Amino acid sequence: MAASLPVSVSVVYSPAPRQLCEVHLSLPSGSTVLQALQASGFLEQFLPPDPARTSVGVWGRKTAWSQTLRENDRVEIYRPLTVDPKVARRERFAKQGSRSAGLFVKKRQGAKTGY
Repeated sequence: MAASLPVSVSVVYSPAPRQLCEVHLSLPSGSTVLQALQASGFLEQFLPPDPARTSVGVWGRKTAWSQTLRENDRVEIYRPLTVDPKVARRERFAKQGSRSAGLFVKKRQGAKTGY
């Protein structure tokens, strides 16, 4: 029987906005997301004591910790949201006002409001 070839994966985490930590790994065939995170050292360095509450994904899609990795996969660790996106949008709109946001920014001279 032939020996299984190792798979190359990268593990990516952004601890803060505009910061990126990336590690390239060579793991045995059949390795899981959890094994990749353990090999990268990100579990001990960045994640809270209960990593099960942390979301992970492969190439932008949420996945389970037991997901088997394939060649050239990109494992991503997701930070929890600090603000609900809907609330953030409402606050931006309130700050900008209706005249400088959305569909009504550019209107014809003399046109009615909302057209």
